[in-house]
Amino acid sequence: MLAEAQRVEAIPTKRATAEKTVYLERDEIDALFQALPRDGDLALRDRTLLMFLYNTGARVQEAADVRKVDIDLDEPYRVRLHGKGDKWRCCPLWPETVALLKRLITISPTEKTAPVFLSQQRKPLTRFGIYKIVKRHTATLKCSALGQKHYGLFPHALRHSSAVHLLEAGVEVNVIRAWLGHVSLDTTNRYAEITLRTKQAAVAACLPPVDPSAGYRSAAGWRRDPDLLKWLDSL
Repeated sequence: MLAEAQRVEAIPTKRATAEKTVYLERDEIDALFQALPRDGDLALRDRTLLMFLYNTGARVQEAADVRKVDIDLDEPYRVRLHGKGDKWRCCPLWPETVALLKRLITISPTEKTAPVFLSQQRKPLTRFGIYKIVKRHTATLKCSALGQKHYGLFPHALRHSSAVHLLEAGVEVNVIRAWLGHVSLDTTNRYAEITLRTKQAAVAACLPPVDPSAGYRSAAGWRRDPDLLKWLDSL
């Protein structure tokens, strides 16, 4: 069947439009956390879960699998995430995230291997349970990427938001790749294509002179270095 297999292999891949990468702007993230309820154990769990997803950029299953033993609540704050391909990675945690985790863990089972995020029935949250929580709290959020009317965001939008905001903050792409657990750098590079502010910053860095007669900025600062000029004369 070699000839038949070669014919199948020669079929070109169908071209399709890539799905839109949805992420929240910083003011939308602020609006989300300001709108979250504050009273009750479930309110604490939901706030901690959303902060954890945004802080770490964790995938849904990675967040569902987090156990107490995976989190270092003493400096340096960090969490170990079990990701795709049976690979582990460490992500730093913000002090705000650690403060919420400490409060949540005090009302959770005492075993170190117990999951961090539990359902109302005190059972481990599944990925579908996390989907429902995120979509419920974002159902009324005004997201510029989706317009005024939508039915809530998927948890992956928080992962995208984390990546975009790290990129806009000037974090090196390879660091973001390791942070998110991407195998290929190409997957991380796509975030540079979707954030307008990064492009605007690149344009601002190479603006032409306002006065054409002024010419471009000279990079000849070496001409004012006497030691360097003396060494060049000696060559």
